[in-house]
Amino acid sequence: MTEVELYNLEPLLELMAVGLAVAALPLAWWLWRQRHAAASSRLKALTLITLFLTFDLVLFGAFTRLTDSGLGCPDWPGCYGSATPIGAKVEITAAQTAMPTGPVTHSKAWIEMVHRYLATGVGVLILTLASATWWLRRQSQEVSPWLPTLTLLWVCMQGAFGALTVTMKLFPAIVTLHLMGGMGLLALLMAQAVRYDGAGLRPLPAFLRRGLWIGFLLLWAQIALGGWVSTNYAVLACPDFPTCNGQWVPEMNWQGFSLWRELGYTPQGELLPFLALSTIHFVHRSAAWLVLGVMVWVGWQLRQQEGLSMAGRWLLGLSALQLITGLSNVVLGWPLLAAVLHTGGAAAMVVTLTWALSVSRTDNPQRMTFSPRPAP
Repeated sequence: MTEVELYNLEPLLELMAVGLAVAALPLAWWLWRQRHAAASSRLKALTLITLFLTFDLVLFGAFTRLTDSGLGCPDWPGCYGSATPIGAKVEITAAQTAMPTGPVTHSKAWIEMVHRYLATGVGVLILTLASATWWLRRQSQEVSPWLPTLTLLWVCMQGAFGALTVTMKLFPAIVTLHLMGGMGLLALLMAQAVRYDGAGLRPLPAFLRRGLWIGFLLLWAQIALGGWVSTNYAVLACPDFPTCNGQWVPEMNWQGFSLWRELGYTPQGELLPFLALSTIHFVHRSAAWLVLGVMVWVGWQLRQQEGLSMAGRWLLGLSALQLITGLSNVVLGWPLLAAVLHTGGAAAMVVTLTWALSVSRTDNPQRMTFSPRPAP
């Protein structure tokens, strides 16, 4: 790969202009459709638009990672100091000629830059959402700006991880944190949208409310494990099912779970052994059965709850999707569509569980109280 300056801020203004252009159409549609709406309705609509486009961004981020396009432009925020791959045509051609299947090709550069354009557009929408919330706060004290402000800070942090993903050459811990940050952004936007509903919270039995929280936490742990599998390219380390390399419980090598190390290497700088990759894969696969069982149980229970049955059906459907795509990644040799859908299913589960938790509360039946017996 051609040596380049990792941080080159010259194209920053042009990239910001592209972000504004990406956000212009949804913003124009929102302003027109919500021009006569109440403040809460306007904020909810903009939040849902931003949530939808953020979900698309997470999917495209998975596509970028799975097509090995993360280093399609080896500097940040532009591409060889240009705002588009067109301006970097000479440099990209030279890198592609030197390594035709390497990290820098014309197609990979375009995929990486489109991902950055979409991310910038989402950033503009979140900035608009936070600004609009603070503006409407002056008109209604019922509008709280703190969650939109947290979301704005979160997306700034997410942008920083995006930059480090490139400049630290796909460092597994950074790439995994970038994935987790995208999922966290979805959760924040979903929780924010629910606050503008104005509907009361749906009561849930205490055991089911606890089950929701357990499922939510387990899902995050499983997404982190899945991200670790993907960022270490360990998906095909166990190419068979239900066994792993012909063994029900393969030999374990825990060096793969050393967090601070370069891609493909141990913390000591040695090549990561294959057994470490199969261990990463096997741990994720084994944990999936626990998470799947909890999700199916929670989804089945929610189907019987008034106002939450739709969330239950979504969880059951998404559980089936995750099972099918997870198996497809193994038995079909990691097909791109199944891999992207696997990430999308996890993201949809985050949104669904966040919604269910945000619109529900524990149903505390009135406890019986006993008056002290009068003295004889």
